[in-house]
Amino acid sequence: MILFLASRPVVPRRSGPRSGAAPGPPRRRSPFAPYRRLFAAPGALAFTLAAFVGRLPGSMLGVSTVLMVATVRDSYALAGAVSAAGVAVTAVAGPLLGRLVDRYGQARVAVPAVVVFVAGSTAMVLCVHLGAPAWTLFCCAAGSSGVPSLGSMTRARWAALYRDDTAARHTANSFEQVVDEVCFMAGPALAMVLCTTVRAEAGLSTAAVLLLTGTLLFAAQRRTEPPPEPRPARGRVLLTPGLRVILVTFLATGAVFGSMEVATVAAVGSYGGSAASGAVLALQAAGSCVAGLVFGALPPRGTAAGRLVTGVAAMAVAVLPLLTAHSLATLAPLLFVAGMATAPTMITGMTLVHRLIPAARLNEGMTTVYTGLLIGISTGAAAGGWTVDHLGPDSGYLAPATAAALAFAVAWAGRGRLGAAREVP
Repeated sequence: MILFLASRPVVPRRSGPRSGAAPGPPRRRSPFAPYRRLFAAPGALAFTLAAFVGRLPGSMLGVSTVLMVATVRDSYALAGAVSAAGVAVTAVAGPLLGRLVDRYGQARVAVPAVVVFVAGSTAMVLCVHLGAPAWTLFCCAAGSSGVPSLGSMTRARWAALYRDDTAARHTANSFEQVVDEVCFMAGPALAMVLCTTVRAEAGLSTAAVLLLTGTLLFAAQRRTEPPPEPRPARGRVLLTPGLRVILVTFLATGAVFGSMEVATVAAVGSYGGSAASGAVLALQAAGSCVAGLVFGALPPRGTAAGRLVTGVAAMAVAVLPLLTAHSLATLAPLLFVAGMATAPTMITGMTLVHRLIPAARLNEGMTTVYTGLLIGISTGAAAGGWTVDHLGPDSGYLAPATAAALAFAVAWAGRGRLGAAREVP
């Protein structure tokens, strides 16, 4: 619906009444007006739709790999190890790709990167299907881990389009977070259906095709591509004090997401409704979507550092009631409410990244913090599994509650460094 409204042309109205006409009541501002204004920029809708095709499979990759290896090789231990190896390589390759994008341009880096990814994914499918030795799966996982971050590149395009418009960039960051939530709702479900009803290899194969198609379409949108910076800014991104605060906060926040997913699956299973796990998890993402749309339509208030601390605090508080849930009827609405703190926190975090990192290093900065989020999700999933195994499903939400408290502690301790963030050229 947002994209449909955004495609309508924006025609400015005359500020005053027509001659001889009586002034009417003031027109009420549409809540979608900021989004219509956002997509009025030529080419904005085109690169957004192309990027969505390529961003959806990003949330399919982990589930598809685990299900494929576990089904064909009958070993969840091997599946988890292969997936962890891919995450480890992504943690290194992601920021490096972001740095190359800043220096050479999005199309020149994204297209070769996605071709390498498709080659590695194809090799993975063949090795699993043909019964190749286990070590080959780790090699394929490493070879297919250099996935171009279309989410970071779309945010960089918004930043370039609205370089001098803070309100539009706020709305753009909000919209991008909603797109992320939609992808994380639909992607794993699609992967599970493909792997369980078609073939075990169908999930990863489909993800590779979608990622290749979306990346090529996105790269073809050259008129909105930010110009590269052949002479990148000096220094390392990780040496930026404020960015380190955001990175560690995102690490802990990712641990909240990963452990909450495991805790929710375990809790729903203990209630006897394992089949409803996907739908219940989608409620958390739905809450984040609603909050993100509202947050993007409203003008930001206060400082960005204050909003981040407030968002992380709200996340920490919203997780606590989950410890009291003892039925599906009470868990579902509590997850929806808990999810509402996610989008404002992530949106504000990315706003701070824009302020801390020069435009010449923006892709590298955004990819770095998202890599931290990814590592946090994997770590949180492991911590959530340990908690469920040792303390039982009723105590599973202790893991996300602890991670949320850690995220708040980091954000609060680093609020001074974040408060010093200003727009950088």
